[in-house]
Amino acid sequence: MIHTLLLIARGTLCVLVLLVAPALHAGVPADSRVLPTLAPLVSQVTPAVVNISVVTRSPMEDNPLLRDPFFRRFFNLPDRPQRREQAAGSGVIVDAAHGYVLTNHHVVKDADQVLVTLKDRRQFQARIVGTDPGTDVAVVQIESRDLTALRFGDSDQLNVGDYVIAIGNPFGIGQTVTSGIVSALGRSGLSPEGFEDFIQTDASINPGNSGGALVNLRGELVGINTAIIGPSGGNVGIGFAVPSNMARAVLNQIVKYGEVRRGRLGIEMVDLNAEVAKKLGVSILDGVAIAAVQSGSPAEKAGLRERDIVVAMNGRSLHAAAELRARLALTPVGEDVDLKTLRGSETRNVRVKIAPLQPVSSGEGQAVPQLPGMRVVEIERGSPLYQRIQGLIIAGVDENSRAWQAGFRTGDIIYAINRKRIRTVAEFFSALRGIERGYAVSLLRGDFNVSIVVR
Repeated sequence: MIHTLLLIARGTLCVLVLLVAPALHAGVPADSRVLPTLAPLVSQVTPAVVNISVVTRSPMEDNPLLRDPFFRRFFNLPDRPQRREQAAGSGVIVDAAHGYVLTNHHVVKDADQVLVTLKDRRQFQARIVGTDPGTDVAVVQIESRDLTALRFGDSDQLNVGDYVIAIGNPFGIGQTVTSGIVSALGRSGLSPEGFEDFIQTDASINPGNSGGALVNLRGELVGINTAIIGPSGGNVGIGFAVPSNMARAVLNQIVKYGEVRRGRLGIEMVDLNAEVAKKLGVSILDGVAIAAVQSGSPAEKAGLRERDIVVAMNGRSLHAAAELRARLALTPVGEDVDLKTLRGSETRNVRVKIAPLQPVSSGEGQAVPQLPGMRVVEIERGSPLYQRIQGLIIAGVDENSRAWQAGFRTGDIIYAINRKRIRTVAEFFSALRGIERGYAVSLLRGDFNVSIVVR
């Protein structure tokens, strides 16, 4: 049907012809117009997102007498019985040729068996290539042809308000897609010991989504879903993802070394809040204040000083100490970083080479029965750390031992158990004695604090 309208404007005759489709024509539904949909995007990216099933072992509840090692030895009883537990998570195929799958460290931690299920229902036993507790990222590998990988996006280009979709396996019910926006960037503080620079999103993320994909509307991986905040561990519109650039840096190191090898810059840093800015006599609040520079460190050699303010690293602005800490944590040993600093009213550009961690172990050390494969020593007089740091040095960790698998490394400095400070080997063993369940070990690794939970 054709409708013609005559419009007269200031003496000019205008003819407007409207072509109107017969909406109620027989055989044509009323809603035949094209509707907005994410279906083509979802169809493209979901084959790269997998379900991960993990089998772990944990001690069974039993008679308290059976927990006593002396009692078990006296009656020639076997070690405490363990029960098999199964959990579900998610992962993202990022390298189809080699079968590399990104997921979370907490998804595969302590796993005896990892089973990966693709969208087409094929299942594969996976090998854990390596994990990084500090960023909560892990890499597993499957052997298969005809895999679909998700290409990396540049998470540094994300803006608050960008649309994203989250894909994962919530509650183990199967692959699920939710949508939302980027709610905030550079979030930290969920775990003070970790290296955090989270993307916050309101796309629904629930237990089981861990390790799944956060994808932009170009179909690119911009984050690995990792955490939720909710009164019951469920979605309340606040979810977090590890930025893809951070995840890719961890992937590269794990594939190359089997772990993330962190170096050191040699500074102690604090946020540049209003109180610190007043003490330093500056008016800016974006940046990181240097509280101390370690003697003989790369920072000292590059000319950095206490009270300097770092405002950018490699051309990217800095807003908080956690942000600088996270970026330094993923910079390989031997690589240069460019820091833009303020010293009073003077702006300086400083290039610093990341150095290996200091060799701090000495002697054979004492074995730790609760953590087989690990030996610890006290910081002795003559050590460069004497009277500067209170704690124990891990003198050695046997590769593939229980301590190694938990994340401990030679040269780590243990300073607390369950937040209780320790200074001597006696205090360390006393703190471990009597602990029935899991405990948290706080340690210093290079410039960074790390927390390892032992179950």
